[in-house]
Amino acid sequence: MSIRGRRFRDAFSGFSMNLSLLFVHFLALAVGAGLFLKSWPLLAHTPIGTLLFSSAWHPLRGDFGFYPFIIGTLLVTALAMSVSIPVCLLSAVYLSEYANRRLRESARLAVDILAGIPSVIYGLCGALVIVPIVQDLGQAMGVQTTGYSLLAGGIVLAVMVAPFIISLTVEVFRTIPIEARESALALGSTRWEMVRYVLLRHARKGVMAAIVLGFSRAFGETMAVLMVVGNVPKVPHSLFDPAYPLPALIANNYGEMMSIPLYDSALMLAALILMLVVATFSLAAHFTLLRIGRHGI
Repeated sequence: MSIRGRRFRDAFSGFSMNLSLLFVHFLALAVGAGLFLKSWPLLAHTPIGTLLFSSAWHPLRGDFGFYPFIIGTLLVTALAMSVSIPVCLLSAVYLSEYANRRLRESARLAVDILAGIPSVIYGLCGALVIVPIVQDLGQAMGVQTTGYSLLAGGIVLAVMVAPFIISLTVEVFRTIPIEARESALALGSTRWEMVRYVLLRHARKGVMAAIVLGFSRAFGETMAVLMVVGNVPKVPHSLFDPAYPLPALIANNYGEMMSIPLYDSALMLAALILMLVVATFSLAAHFTLLRIGRHGI
């Protein structure tokens, strides 16, 4: 191929990638603008502060308070992350620094399989296994519960996000130069000291980005949480109380009772809030990972 042909191919490839990137950005902006326009009737009718901090959810009376749903989403996501982060971090350290190659490849296959399981399967397993365990645990502690609770949703969600966090964290650990490990060991450090003072310190930004991506995944999860969390529009006061996250609100009610004034607008506002939160955390994590890939940790 001639030099002119190579230049044309390179220019066309660059133009195609830029065009694809512009299309993706335009699509995201179009979705956000569409949700905003659909939610505008409710925003024009009720102040945004009242919508975000009111607990009254009575669509027939025109009361749309999103506070229980926002709190339910935050609590179930925080519970899932608090359960999954220590397990995922220790698993990633073991796979990266302690496991032999055969075990590492087997574990990677298992993680990939877990990441590919549909969320409805996780929800079904949670309803059949986790919910009865939570119910028995609550009764043993003197708490009356059906098992469909914040705790059940957090456990199921923690299992769902674990493969993503483990996979990303292992990849971040692989970007640490082998010389850094060998230098620490040559100075007399134990392997755990090397992991603590060299590996984790140098990989902290990448690990944080992996955690944030896992948070974004957990925050927007719908089907699995919907099947085990209870779906009661009240602020939960204990781990055994039911909750009602924003994704479950949209999935349960969209298409139902759309004849109620402003109900459709309220659900679109819930979708807009969800999109903004997930987009913010996802962009922050992606930019962090991109910076690590370009300049190192």
